[in-house]
Amino acid sequence: MFSPLRIRTYKRLFSAQVIALAGTGLTTVALALLAYDLAGGNAGQVLGIALALKMIAYVVIAPLFGAVAQKLPRRSLLVTLDILRACVVAVLPFVTEVWQIYTLVFVLNVFSAGFTPVFQATIPDIVTDQAEYTKALSLSRLAYDLENLLSPMLAAALITIMTFDVLFLMNGFAFVLSAAFVLSVTLPARTDDSLGEPFWTRVTKGARIYLKTPRLRGLLALSMAVSSAGAMQIVNTVVYVRSHLGLAEEWVALAFAAAGGGSMAVALTLPGILSRVQPRSCMLFGGFVLSLSVLAGATMPGIPLLILLWFLMGAGMSMILTPAGRLLTQSSREKDRPALFAAQFSLSHACWLVTYPLAGWLGVQVGLMGAFMVLGSIALLSVVTAALLWPRQDPDYLEHTHHAVTHGHYHYHDEHHQHEHEGWEGPEPHHHTHRHSHKIHEHDFVIDDHHIYWPK
Repeated sequence: MFSPLRIRTYKRLFSAQVIALAGTGLTTVALALLAYDLAGGNAGQVLGIALALKMIAYVVIAPLFGAVAQKLPRRSLLVTLDILRACVVAVLPFVTEVWQIYTLVFVLNVFSAGFTPVFQATIPDIVTDQAEYTKALSLSRLAYDLENLLSPMLAAALITIMTFDVLFLMNGFAFVLSAAFVLSVTLPARTDDSLGEPFWTRVTKGARIYLKTPRLRGLLALSMAVSSAGAMQIVNTVVYVRSHLGLAEEWVALAFAAAGGGSMAVALTLPGILSRVQPRSCMLFGGFVLSLSVLAGATMPGIPLLILLWFLMGAGMSMILTPAGRLLTQSSREKDRPALFAAQFSLSHACWLVTYPLAGWLGVQVGLMGAFMVLGSIALLSVVTAALLWPRQDPDYLEHTHHAVTHGHYHYHDEHHQHEHEGWEGPEPHHHTHRHSHKIHEHDFVIDDHHIYWPK
């Protein structure tokens, strides 16, 4: 499970991820309590709008970073974004108005929208063995679970001896430490293969690959299920625990921690499971678990059962989210990987953009029972949709046809470019008009510049 940590560069990056996410977990709890402090019973609606602004930043900014990241030094970019995030978080303790929450959350997540996909796309360049990469994905999933488990538990302890404002400052310090770890490694050099491509083509490339790949369309539907369940938990837990159950702030943190506990339990065992079970089966099963957990919340349980349901929901989310990186790597060439990871980041968070404000609005307008029922039903319908979009038989190697074409673009001499030269074309990658003859063949198939449609 922990063997990827023997790779020095990955160990340093993993440490950076753990520290940054642990700090972010403190901010998640502190932000919920700050919203309750400013808005009382309407905290769910305030938090829903703030998190919707977070998703807008993710949806709009991530593809732009995906287009330019290939042209920028990765280490410098990651360090700069960490420092900028630290500066923004340090301002949150001084917030006195709801609109200030909205502004700072948006700016903070503009920088996160650049950091996260670049970081995720870097890992398969460092951990190249598939079995080790699967373990690395599970370790990364565990790092995200620290945001939902250990950080809220730490927050529950800290807010008994200090105000929650201090949690924001601790998150700022965590971002600075994360930047220091990234600065301590040398990341693999990457060749820019986007020469000559218009900027808008590079911005949309990841989404075009994503939406033309059947397994990734299924992943997008599962992302809607995750966001429906997760929005109910993140937006309405503080209102449910504080207003409906009448419990203290510490129980809010423990309820958040329950979801992280379920996710962590699954992430620890998933590499072994995925060596025997196809990702499709694992991910669909996880979708059904999280959907039914949210629907069961409509019984309006007490705190023990709520913690159990949130634990099961977290387990279901981990069954979906942990293998997602493997699907993205399987579905792309190395040169297209940053764009595809950015597309996954953007499209999955577009789902959260819908469900975050919906969860807040439902909690206020139709009550928490109605919110459980509606969001649980959306999650269940999304899982069924994923099962229909993602073919049961999903081989890597596919037979397909290349029609004859003459065109020009920057290229290397790979399996699709074997042609005569006249001596003026220059070093690779180079650009000149060349012809592809008609042929039918079979190989590891992904959508790219020469495979623009999925074979039927």
